Amino acid sequence: MSLPTTTDAIIIAKTGGVEVIEKKTIPFPKPHPGSVVIKVEYLGINFIDVYYRKGIYPYKDFPAILGKETAGTIIALPTDEAVLNDETYKKNGFKVGGKVAADLLGTHASHISVPWKFVYPVPENVSTRTAAAGLLQGLTAYTFFEEAYKVKKDDTILVHTVAGGLGLLMAQLGRARGAIVIGTTSTPQKAELAKKNGAAHVILYKDEDTVARVLEITNGEGVNGVFDGVGKDTFDNNFKLIKRKGTIVSVGNASGPVDPFSPLRLVEKNVVLLRPTMTNYVYTPEEAYYYGQKVFELIENGTLDINIYKEYPFSAEGVQQAQTDLVTGKTVGKLIVK
Repeated sequence: MSLPTTTDAIIIAKTGGVEVIEKKTIPFPKPHPGSVVIKVEYLGINFIDVYYRKGIYPYKDFPAILGKETAGTIIALPTDEAVLNDETYKKNGFKVGGKVAADLLGTHASHISVPWKFVYPVPENVSTRTAAAGLLQGLTAYTFFEEAYKVKKDDTILVHTVAGGLGLLMAQLGRARGAIVIGTTSTPQKAELAKKNGAAHVILYKDEDTVARVLEITNGEGVNGVFDGVGKDTFDNNFKLIKRKGTIVSVGNASGPVDPFSPLRLVEKNVVLLRPTMTNYVYTPEEAYYYGQKVFELIENGTLDINIYKEYPFSAEGVQQAQTDLVTGKTVGKLIVK
């Protein structure tokens, strides 16, 4: 199959509101010998796209292609002999026409060239639609539950915004491990969805005192771990509801970045605090292969059920609307672009 000379991409020429998002046809660069070329079928929309678009996370150059989660089919394989002979590369079983998902910044485009270590084989029984919706959040949930705070049987954990795409997967994974999952969300409808996905208790944070409810549920002890994707608005209260020697995992900044604070704040309960990124848990090809296999195995066997809230068109307007919907808090599950 001949390689494309152009690709249709979702780009921004500067940081700003959703109005800076454009769709343009741009030259397709010559693939690196160690890269896999993919015809993209679906894009996953994530908060990190918003952070880069706003400038919270910096791009080095403009114009920049948005996005870092895709799925599609392989149209060309690496040509580098060292890559082709790499044992981890061979384990992936990549082939032309094979289904894959990719995690690399700047890949929301119709055709992409991705270094092989950022490409994940998709099992036969999993669609590229599901793969694009499940890759980043599945990897985040699994790696954070393994390495940021290892969630165990009989643990009690708090997941903020439990009805979002990541929150629902954390609830499912927590339930599968025998943990008691407490979640926060904004509406009774979202609370019901969270309970169906594994949350034992759901707090309506607009109507209830989250700290008081968590302490009531845990008989005053607090939770073993907190997974907080909200950031600024919830950070302070996490210290009031965490158990002694508990772990607070700052997952994201939906309400804005956390303000600077003194490390002495950790002393009162010997709290462990992390602000990890999933990318550093799948940094090596061996780590990426290991965690990719684990996540798609859990998707394939139904332990992780990928909830897709809405599918948007591959246009500037479609991506603008997807990012707008994501940040309003009105959505449940995952947003994707076809």
